[in-house]
Amino acid sequence: MHCTPKACVSTAAAVALMIGGPVAAAAANTADAAGSAPAAAAARSDMNAEQAAAAALKKYPGVVESLDKDDAVWHVDVIGKNGKHAELTVDTRSGKVFAENADEDSDDNGGNKALIAAKVTAQQAMKAALAAHPGQVWSVEWDDDDDSGARYWHVEIKSGDKTTDVHVDPTSGKATVSHSDSHDNDNDNDNN
Repeated sequence: MHCTPKACVSTAAAVALMIGGPVAAAAANTADAAGSAPAAAAARSDMNAEQAAAAALKKYPGVVESLDKDDAVWHVDVIGKNGKHAELTVDTRSGKVFAENADEDSDDNGGNKALIAAKVTAQQAMKAALAAHPGQVWSVEWDDDDDSGARYWHVEIKSGDKTTDVHVDPTSGKATVSHSDSHDNDNDNDNN
């Protein structure tokens, strides 16, 4: 006799109830419920950096200037299409976006003009960085404070206990791994 997995479990639970009592029947039903648990757990996963950026831009259209994860929230700075700067918080579970602060003008209009004119967006920089070094984007930031005057996207990627910095050219999209830090290596260096 052939039966579907669910029908077999139900039949097994009924037989267990007749032979082994309520405890055996409960064990059979628990095994069935465990089979569906991973699907429910996957539905409640945290938002990644790209999803947080998309949620922020939906609420406040413009260009992402920076994004970083802090426990259960993403902090996203956006230069709006109207030139105003907004500091937003995106809840990692619900995806709700909250405005923390919105200024009339941004602090650095010269840098913002370059940011707005950049051919590579923060979202594209994240993809390029992940292609160069797999992991999870932890932060992305428009960096124009370099002593040489160079502008680039600075992306931090976490992979296990390592954090890797990747610089992405805002014109070409070329990603260059800058350096990698490991919590274990830091402790080893402190002991030497």
